[in-house]
Amino acid sequence: MTPVPLSAIAAHLDTLLSTGSIPDYPQALNGVQLEHRGPVHGIATAVDVSRRTIAGTIDAGANLLIVHHGMFWGGATRIAGRYYERLATLFAHDIAVYSVHLPLDAHARFGNSALLAATFGLTPSAGFAKHQDIFCGVRGHSDLPTAELAARVEQFAAAHGHTLVTTPYRADRRSMHWAICSGAGAGHDTLREATALGIDTLIVGEGPHWTAVDAEDLGIVVMYAGHYATETVGVRAIGDELTRVFGLPATFIAAPTGL
Repeated sequence: MTPVPLSAIAAHLDTLLSTGSIPDYPQALNGVQLEHRGPVHGIATAVDVSRRTIAGTIDAGANLLIVHHGMFWGGATRIAGRYYERLATLFAHDIAVYSVHLPLDAHARFGNSALLAATFGLTPSAGFAKHQDIFCGVRGHSDLPTAELAARVEQFAAAHGHTLVTTPYRADRRSMHWAICSGAGAGHDTLREATALGIDTLIVGEGPHWTAVDAEDLGIVVMYAGHYATETVGVRAIGDELTRVFGLPATFIAAPTGL
């Protein structure tokens, strides 16, 4: 195994995921968020930056942590308390951090929603959950019992530390037009979009209580599979991609949040 400069890995990911051109929230800060002396000899991937995922990176012998939610997800803050401890540990172990949010969600190959569709045996035919000029989710047509689809989603959620919650549906109901948006996928915009598109089954990570109330009245079944769970697949796939391209070991650091 030959170590690789952080700049080479970052350039590959920036190009692959179009981090410079895809719109995102200001606090996302896609790309390298923390440099190191390097070079990279091992990669860890995780959904979030936290004490658990940093400790897991150290235990894996990695010195590059790639995450979906970066170091500054809560916005600008004082470097004190847990923020200081995280940075101090990263510096002490020479660990770099690379973050990718909506560019990962929107990707046709590595996107969370696209990968979830494949996991559930669904084939996307169009985008869903539009943010400015990109789609963060996917949608498609099917003809299968809603209970069968829910069982597939439930199995996935349970494997990632989450208990599936669904809005009520009849035992004989069938899902004909579905949509998936990982993470906080249920909200005003997605329910409005789902209604306009005739979507009858919506798979998301999480959403406010009112979305379950409104969805039932709209005739849409919503499956809440877990914010954390639905965003594990993209970073895992990125780790596998970097192993393929650069020959570096990649380890996924599991740190379920319960949400």
